[in-house]
Amino acid sequence: MLESLDPVLLARIQFAFTVSFHIMFPAFTIGLASWLAVVEWRWLKTGNDIYQEIYRMWVKIFAVTFGMGVVSGVVLSFQFGTNWSVFSDRIGSIVGPLLGFEVLTAFFLEASFLGVMLFGWNRVSRKMHFASTLIVAGGTLVSAFWILSVNSWMQTPQGFRLGEYGLLYPSQWLQIIFNPSFPYRFMHMVTAAYLTTAFVVGGIGAYYLWRKLHVSHARVMLGMAMIMAVFVAPFQLILGDLHGLNTLKHQPAKVAAIESIWETERGAALKLFGWPDQEGETTLYAIEIPKLSSLILTHDLNGEVKGLKEWPKDERPPVAWVFWSFRIMVGLGLLMILTGVFAVVLFFRKRLFDTRWFQFWCMALTPAGFMAVIAGWCVTEIGRQPYVVQGVIRTAESVSPVAGQHIALSLLAFIVTYLFVFGAGSYYILRLIAKGPTPEGEAYGDHGVDEPPLVTDLVSETGGEDV
Repeated sequence: MLESLDPVLLARIQFAFTVSFHIMFPAFTIGLASWLAVVEWRWLKTGNDIYQEIYRMWVKIFAVTFGMGVVSGVVLSFQFGTNWSVFSDRIGSIVGPLLGFEVLTAFFLEASFLGVMLFGWNRVSRKMHFASTLIVAGGTLVSAFWILSVNSWMQTPQGFRLGEYGLLYPSQWLQIIFNPSFPYRFMHMVTAAYLTTAFVVGGIGAYYLWRKLHVSHARVMLGMAMIMAVFVAPFQLILGDLHGLNTLKHQPAKVAAIESIWETERGAALKLFGWPDQEGETTLYAIEIPKLSSLILTHDLNGEVKGLKEWPKDERPPVAWVFWSFRIMVGLGLLMILTGVFAVVLFFRKRLFDTRWFQFWCMALTPAGFMAVIAGWCVTEIGRQPYVVQGVIRTAESVSPVAGQHIALSLLAFIVTYLFVFGAGSYYILRLIAKGPTPEGEAYGDHGVDEPPLVTDLVSETGGEDV
């Protein structure tokens, strides 16, 4: 039975599993580093020690998350050699230097100054410590720049030439780095990272208010998070629209899968929900809004949208995965925008920090950013299939000559190891959250108890997955 396992499918599942774990950590640290810079700036500007105490708590969480991101990223690098050696061989001349630039310009910078952020208190000046925070925050953005440049090039490749044996060589580096989809994907991902951090911070702040712990700190956390929900979440919707128009131009098959449109038509309806039947080339049980898809995609009620039947069956992406992943991402984004609306109404009613249902709402949306990022990543990667480099290299041509059973066994080992390693890291983060932003040298802050809340209490209060 093991001998009959499909190595291409298993290699894809293994990479999807490991990259799904990995992407959550950079998505969080990109936003968290920038937020820590703002918090420290507020402390230096106001002298209010609440900001310093919040910083000291969250910088520890940042360090743990950064470490888990590094570990999970190394695993991905090894998989390029073990499971995707043909892919690595063919595009190594392009992707290798870009990933090398990421290490040289970003990772070393982040790793070096993270030590100052953690251990530099009372050892360097306040300005130097703040500068270190800014450098680390900038390093996370530089890292995102190079990684997303690589991924965007795989989506919209240009600036290369095809050599002997199917190898790809760079011909115009600026075209490779600043490929057509890169600006949209970079801005969309960075904004998603900021929103991910905002809703985690806001959810923890809401939990503290719910439990009446660290109230002064919690008001700062929730208030700053809601500023992001009010202003950044609607901006992300605009960026998403621009990104969608770019995708329609360069990857129309992906857009057709997102909208589950089979026939090329003018005035295409928007399918809110339905079940794409790839074999039958139809969408079952569809709930539609007439002409809205054409309006969104072409900004014209009667604009033409290509259907999936324009492409051979073996060049169409898995429609159901792309269709539903996109709706999960957009649905969560709309909930974030709605949260901002709630926050504005409650703020003007002077009830932002003492409305119980809103606190529970924010706690429930704590993981929303992570879920939206993973769903968006599924749209991006699955929507590119059957190509690993759009229109140039197929996924089935890129896998290593490894037996399916060996990939299955390594996938099982990854699952067990990840559950143990990242479970331990997540448990430690929960302990830091349970302790809260306490003053340096003081037991557990201003809530008047001798012991910190247990992690089990924290989990039970928020329904487990909401932390």
